[in-house]
Amino acid sequence: MTITAETPDDESEIERLLDIAFGSDRAGKTVYRLREGVVPVAELGSVIREDGVLKGSLRFWPVVIGDARVPALLLGPVAVAPADRGKGYARTLIWQGLERARELGYRIVLLVGDEPYYLKFGFTRAFTKALELPGPVDLSRFLGLELQPRALQGVSGMLHRANPGEARPGSLHYSGNAA
Repeated sequence: MTITAETPDDESEIERLLDIAFGSDRAGKTVYRLREGVVPVAELGSVIREDGVLKGSLRFWPVVIGDARVPALLLGPVAVAPADRGKGYARTLIWQGLERARELGYRIVLLVGDEPYYLKFGFTRAFTKALELPGPVDLSRFLGLELQPRALQGVSGMLHRANPGEARPGSLHYSGNAA
């Protein structure tokens, strides 16, 4: 198993994997509205390969929260080939991705997923109770993680697509402050 940074050459294989893992109708989901027209965070995208064959991938997307446009990351999709589920690939990708995000100075990560699974990474519904998504979603699946303590304290509002560079540490729009 080899984990590497995602490259543009991986795009078509990742799309095929996502179709297999989530169905070709996945783009109709609410979180895809936040990804539409936005480029994933390049330094956080990763893939797992075995003998040169793509087995899993993970992407993060820049988003902003509320009128204050508090920067955050949207984790996902994380996908593993069905025949390779249960081997720990997703867990490995997520732990590595979260650590890299922390190292790069990101403060908040959000996702829509199963809380019992994502709880082991520190994600919880408690962090997203004051946040909203731009479309229908089972709110029990809307989870958050603070990569830095109290990053979501006082943060509320609707999630929005980030403008290019807006939600990235080091950008003019990224203050690093939650409120």
